[in-house]
Amino acid sequence: MEFLCYHQDRPGSLALRGRLLEEHWSYMDRYAKEMIARGPTFAGDDDTPTGSVHIVDLPDPAAARAFAFDEPGYQAGVYRDVLLRRWRNTLGRTMWDFPGGRTGGKRYLVLGLGAEEAADLAVPPGREELIAYGPLLSDDGTAWLGTAALVRAPDADAARAVLTADRYSRVEVHDWQFGGRPS
Repeated sequence: MEFLCYHQDRPGSLALRGRLLEEHWSYMDRYAKEMIARGPTFAGDDDTPTGSVHIVDLPDPAAARAFAFDEPGYQAGVYRDVLLRRWRNTLGRTMWDFPGGRTGGKRYLVLGLGAEEAADLAVPPGREELIAYGPLLSDDGTAWLGTAALVRAPDADAARAVLTADRYSRVEVHDWQFGGRPS
């Protein structure tokens, strides 16, 4: 089962986040084989972290909750909110398989939070700019709750256009970059 986990930073937690970086990476190293995508989100300055995205393939919702809430930053109080949802990998690949590579162009996390009827279940045109894409689902996988995408785009408006905006109660766009230990 695939899950999207988005830890959103608590205001004022930047120094604590920095002190826990090695612990965070060590924790995530334990999930290297399960990782589909990962990386930090940033404020508009592309320098200040605002959160951390992980898309992982885990056995069940209990394992996903343990992954999200045992994370060292969460345990220490770095994060204000955690979005944890089942997710379906409609591209069938990891971010490391993205043909566009790790660098070049702006990258975004796009979260469409569902309204009533499911939307954007099929992969949209422009697949070559999608790093990861899929629906957000209930724990049992039966109810559509939204859509999440990692996308390379020239700007936030172009990234937002990956989703059909009027089909969601809210669409969020966050600056994002490939994560993991620096090489």
